Amino acid sequence: MRLNGKVIIVTGGTSGIGRAISERCVAEGARVLVQGIERADGEAVVKKLGAAAALHLDDLADTASAGRTVAAAMAAFGRIDAVVNNAAVVARSNLASTTADFFDRMMAVNVRAPLLLIQAAFAQLKANEGCVLNVGSINAHSGQANLLDYSMSKGALQTLSRNLANAHGTDRVRVNHLNVGWVLTAREYAHQIEHGMAADWPQTVPPQFAPSGRLIMPEEIAAAAVYWLGDESRPVSGAVVELEQFSVIGRNPCKNSAK
Repeated sequence: MRLNGKVIIVTGGTSGIGRAISERCVAEGARVLVQGIERADGEAVVKKLGAAAALHLDDLADTASAGRTVAAAMAAFGRIDAVVNNAAVVARSNLASTTADFFDRMMAVNVRAPLLLIQAAFAQLKANEGCVLNVGSINAHSGQANLLDYSMSKGALQTLSRNLANAHGTDRVRVNHLNVGWVLTAREYAHQIEHGMAADWPQTVPPQFAPSGRLIMPEEIAAAAVYWLGDESRPVSGAVVELEQFSVIGRNPCKNSAK
């Protein structure tokens, strides 16, 4: 088991990518504090995972949530070896539609909450030579026109990962970062339906978005996460890894679509 004995906090662990990471971590021998906001979803995850998981419900927009989350992990398992900052608000906006309140909520959950959780857990991470894995998005590089605030928040999260890796390497606390592409979660499926897509839209994604013929699955992100959470990736820190189906930099999808 690649994570045997480790205690890992996973935010947004009650659904989608976070749930897949929580399940895979337990399968690899870890104990997991599953953070979320939906009780029914959280209880279902913890019931499935058994004694190796504990549920903590909290709103990450609340600045006091970081301390409560760390306290919950310590109460449940007595230590913290890793933090996975996966939770995020994903909502559309552009220059015309964004507002100060919308921006503040996006940054509070997507950037400030990860920072404060790392800060609150840092004493444990340092004592245990632990690690942080921040789950970002390829939108960090510039993003879509209708994901202005979200893209800005993911750019900031990427900088947070690199900054902390540089600042705390000598503390032997590693900080790495995943920029994920288009992933087929239940929330993403419903989101696309809400915006007018047909019920079978995952089977008709254009090749420029899914050259393999399908979208990435949450379990595939979770498989990658295990490497960065485990000792196999030690001592690497500050890595930003693109988990996408194509090269983000220098990509020219027209060359592929001509085939």
